[in-house]
Amino acid sequence: MSDPDRTIWLDGELVPWGKAQVHVLSHSMARGSLVFDYMSVRQNERGTAIFRLDDHVQRFLDSCELVGLPLVQDAAALKQACIEAVKANPGARVVKLNAYLPSVEVDVVPVDDHVAVAAAAYDPWSDVTERRSEVPARPPKTVRLWLEKERKQRRPDIMHPHAKVAANYASPMVAKWRAKRRGYDEVLLVDEQGMLAEGPTTNFFLVDGEGTLHTPPEQSVLLGVTRRSILAIAEADGYKVVEERIHPDALWVAAEAFLTGTSAGVWPIQSVDERPIGQECPGPVSRALAERFREVTAGRDEAFEHWLTYVEGV
Repeated sequence: MSDPDRTIWLDGELVPWGKAQVHVLSHSMARGSLVFDYMSVRQNERGTAIFRLDDHVQRFLDSCELVGLPLVQDAAALKQACIEAVKANPGARVVKLNAYLPSVEVDVVPVDDHVAVAAAAYDPWSDVTERRSEVPARPPKTVRLWLEKERKQRRPDIMHPHAKVAANYASPMVAKWRAKRRGYDEVLLVDEQGMLAEGPTTNFFLVDGEGTLHTPPEQSVLLGVTRRSILAIAEADGYKVVEERIHPDALWVAAEAFLTGTSAGVWPIQSVDERPIGQECPGPVSRALAERFREVTAGRDEAFEHWLTYVEGV
């Protein structure tokens, strides 16, 4: 099938989708050194907006620093790249920002330390998945989880969990692949002490019988932008939130649980290892937070209007 009619911002120029290529022996391909971030694009009554652009770009910069990529662009240049990519690609639903070492290298440390930067604005369904011979089903409204028992979540003594670097996703990929083959929608990872951590691309929340939200502490999980959004919305709506280490046994007495992420939004957990969570799914807290989050991203909530960066001329 032909490439989608899209352009990708690459080192300051807009290039056709099919021309944005890198050698199979490039450092980032061979060593997993690509750093990325992934943000949503919302079509609102006021126009096209990137959700929490500033926060995503700052996380991207922090990831590059954690990995040691010598990025030359500053926050302003990266934000402008994302805006230009969205402007050039009407109908885009996401922006993916990549920083990678494109040179062909022999050693683990590259000789050529030029870091290429690409900003791709596209529709992850019509532009990507529909080009496959078998189109996967869209994610269900509620999620059936498998609790990973063997592979641990990202370890800070190897690579910090805060770094959105390709190499950090290899172990979660293996875990999720096995869970999918068992018939589950997603996998829930544990940390090196066996405490609940996060999904491969999502953060985890649990609601107890008193309506209090519990989530693993930020030092041990990816700093999810949607996670931070839900924490802020929950505080504004008067919910009590506790960031703490959570033992897996807490799942079996939880009133509700849900995942959060750029693609997932607020994703209620129906069951873990085929054991139902709570009495109903989604529960009242999950429904309320999901609805408030939808209003925020739709630009209908003045309290969080500053999270939306509108792109003129789309």
